[in-house]
Amino acid sequence: MKKLICLLFCSLLFLPAAAQWKWHNPMKAGFPVIQNQGFTKEIGNTYTRLPERANGVVSEPVWNLSRHSAGLAIHFYSDAPQIKVRYTVTGSLNMPHMPSTGVSGVDLYSIDSDGKWHFCFGGYSFQDTITYTYNNIGKDRYHKQGFEYRLYLPLYNGVKWLEIGTPEDSHLEFIPLSPEKPIVLYGTSIAQGACASRPAMAWSTILQRSLDYPLINLGFSGNGRLAKEVLQFINETDARLYILDCMPNLPNQEEEEVTALAIAAVKQIREKHSAPILLIEHAGYSNMQTDSTEYKRLMKVNRASRKAYEQIQTEGIPGVFYLTREELNIPADGWVDSVHPSDLGAQQQATVVEKKIREILHIPLGSFATTIPVTQRREPHMYEWHARHRAILEQVRNHPPKAVIIGNSITHYWGGEPEHRNKNGRETWEKVMRPAGFQNLGYGWDRIENVLWRVYHGELDGYDAGKVVLMIGTNNCGLNSDNEIVEGLRFLLSAIRQRQPNTSIKVIGILPRRNQEQWVKNINIDIKEMVETEGFEFANPGTALLQQDGKTNESLFIGDGLHPNEEGYKLIAGDIL
Repeated sequence: MKKLICLLFCSLLFLPAAAQWKWHNPMKAGFPVIQNQGFTKEIGNTYTRLPERANGVVSEPVWNLSRHSAGLAIHFYSDAPQIKVRYTVTGSLNMPHMPSTGVSGVDLYSIDSDGKWHFCFGGYSFQDTITYTYNNIGKDRYHKQGFEYRLYLPLYNGVKWLEIGTPEDSHLEFIPLSPEKPIVLYGTSIAQGACASRPAMAWSTILQRSLDYPLINLGFSGNGRLAKEVLQFINETDARLYILDCMPNLPNQEEEEVTALAIAAVKQIREKHSAPILLIEHAGYSNMQTDSTEYKRLMKVNRASRKAYEQIQTEGIPGVFYLTREELNIPADGWVDSVHPSDLGAQQQATVVEKKIREILHIPLGSFATTIPVTQRREPHMYEWHARHRAILEQVRNHPPKAVIIGNSITHYWGGEPEHRNKNGRETWEKVMRPAGFQNLGYGWDRIENVLWRVYHGELDGYDAGKVVLMIGTNNCGLNSDNEIVEGLRFLLSAIRQRQPNTSIKVIGILPRRNQEQWVKNINIDIKEMVETEGFEFANPGTALLQQDGKTNESLFIGDGLHPNEEGYKLIAGDIL
């Protein structure tokens, strides 16, 4: 009896601790949250990769492998100091050549307010219910509203159910499905993720994180065979790029058959889509230099692949690109076994493919911080940056603008749609900017590199603007050198011209900043020289916001010496048009 009373007492002691946690089910968010999935309307409430109607159409192995959650992710915001993930899977926890953390584990990354990614290590337990626990999560430097998170799901297992736990007094908000066009990857076990140590180290997922585009992983272990039945489903996705990486599953086919399969696959996609197609050769075997049989098989399949590409080029099929084994250049220690890459090999393949894709999609990286695109979340108490991006994409798709003005909070809080609670110059916007057909592409606290990300992610795509006005750079003050700011603007202007080749582009000089008027004056001289050298138009309306002594005219600002008020906007609007 005493033992029973003691057990009951201990249970009561632990009840309050259990009650302090709340659990969030992604399937109950009220909107689609499974990223990188495809077929969302049909399978958005599951952790699978092909819809039910594929059963019986694709081969049985492909169907079974499509139940695995390879490449899928959940994005959310949270201010929690501790996060737990618990879930169950459908199959075995590991394989002889791949650990539980890769086969069945999850991976969590945080993204801070400056867009920097951080790997979150969590203690884990692989039982009937798998758990990951992330402790002692710090604070963001700008605010107390936590971080953006990306949770990557198991590579070689199905997920039955999953919940994310946070302390009772914390907040978690799921991020809706990205509206951006994805990259679609069709491949083998290597594409699916064998033999990564953890989900985010699959080469396909490394690529997804580097490019920050949705990437639908249709890698099927042992079954990436360029099957027309699988390509039929791939063709249902309007992608920005299609990657075919199936050669590692075709060495046992006749050379002529491999060539025919590759040509047919490209033509099948081209029947419905004009987006670029990237063909990738077999990356090789770890023992190809010591096993002559393996070397012959490798050379045969890649010879067939090259013949296919040459025939495609001869036939004039546009937008088809190619990566060779030599370009992939997997290092000697880049394999776990004869063919599956280690994390080192996966990183190498991802790096090479990324470089090729950046050439294909015209999304280069520069050498300065101002030329490397990143997101930001510096003032979520004012607005959510990603939510505004989603709204902007919808706005320009449904209402193609005649003109756009790109900028930071000075632009964002001027007026127009999507609306913000701050409208520092609403009257001028309504009288001047709206009649001129301007769409507001300003985001509070943006820097040059944040605008570059937005340009790379669709805000200038799909329409021809008669005019683009660029008013960015003031938030790089004090963080970047004058040269980095000027070169960042040059790089950004090139990206804008690539997407709006026929439009008039005007660059607005940096507006006055309290106590930094001389710096503004000097850098605007450099900006003007660069802009005119590159063949763009420059205007410097900020001089109208200065007093005769060259100091900021405080009566034309809202009180911070940076953001114009209604009278300030009235003075500069004419030169901005």
